[in-house]
Amino acid sequence: MNSFEFVLPTRIKFGEGVCSGIADEVKSMGKNKPLIITDRGLVEAGIIKKVTDALENGGINDYDIFDEVEPNPHDTTVQNAYEKALALKADILIAVGGGSSMDTAKGAGVLMTHGGIIGDYAGLDKITKPITDLIAIPTTAGTGSEVTFWAVITDTKNHFKMSVGSPLIAPKVALVDPELTETLPSAIVASTGIDALTHAIEGYTCNLAEPITDACGIYAIKLIADNIREAVYGNSKEARSNMLLGSLIAGICFGNSDIAGVHCMAEALGGLYDTPHGIANAILLPYVMEYNFVADIDKFAAIAKAMGEPTDSLSKRDAAGKSVEAVRKLNADLNIPTLREIGAKESDIDELAKRSSVNVSIESNPRKAGAAEFKAIFEEAFAADAHANI
Repeated sequence: MNSFEFVLPTRIKFGEGVCSGIADEVKSMGKNKPLIITDRGLVEAGIIKKVTDALENGGINDYDIFDEVEPNPHDTTVQNAYEKALALKADILIAVGGGSSMDTAKGAGVLMTHGGIIGDYAGLDKITKPITDLIAIPTTAGTGSEVTFWAVITDTKNHFKMSVGSPLIAPKVALVDPELTETLPSAIVASTGIDALTHAIEGYTCNLAEPITDACGIYAIKLIADNIREAVYGNSKEARSNMLLGSLIAGICFGNSDIAGVHCMAEALGGLYDTPHGIANAILLPYVMEYNFVADIDKFAAIAKAMGEPTDSLSKRDAAGKSVEAVRKLNADLNIPTLREIGAKESDIDELAKRSSVNVSIESNPRKAGAAEFKAIFEEAFAADAHANI
């Protein structure tokens, strides 16, 4: 067995109502002036009031709210959040929302301790000291960003998604409260749920996987596959809680291994078209799996079994192929859109493939891929899209 390293800098509290203890968490770090980083939708939905009420009930009254986060957060948004934190003289950040809010907060935290602009820190391990203390409160079961040490930010000048990575940007505490996901619209549960499944599958199969991430990845795959349909269509409280747990465990998995080809392609889509990240992952997941499964037949066969496919009577290779079929069926059941439906253009395939091939996670894909291979996968996805609409 090869040597490996596993890092989890974030303390996790999971359970209904854990968000109510936010003031105690702030005080335990010796802080008293938080900036809440979130989006306007969560303010309008009343989710942020739950957080601010909990702060005030615990004696934390000197806070402010930055609610300008958009999907696929921009470098300019990170800068604006940083400037608001400076104006408040904030000593701690609280990210409430999905991955966009958490990535914005991570980026602002970097600037608070390092200066400059967020583009200065694109890549791995350019962070030299811990960022401003960060508490993460997820409101979707998708990104797992509450336990990862990556922030993905859109470079608005070049329309490119850059990744900032270091264990030093991980949240200090994750308050993972299922109560905050109970009112999510079904479409959001679907897209963020497939996002979490993508994290688990890529974290489990990528070249940097190791025994602990394997254990987390395959467990998360089964937990998500067993619960996602009921979470979307049955609005089951238990299923939505299990999805949040699955997303968290998937985050632990890929945060310590890596992502792979699906994310390389999805981030190219997001950079060019501002496509929501979960939707981009969901569309591309089966096509990249179909390309990759021959590179690790044992793991893809295990994925098929974890997703409930009957594989006992099949050869290992055929069983591995069933993992692709399982994801295709799931996408169909959840009404995941196609490339054309999100506005992607066949005329952009060369540019999309080029952007995919320079992603920071390209070497982690289990099967070697470059611009030519990504172009072929995009072409296959567009061709399947066209065929489905005949």
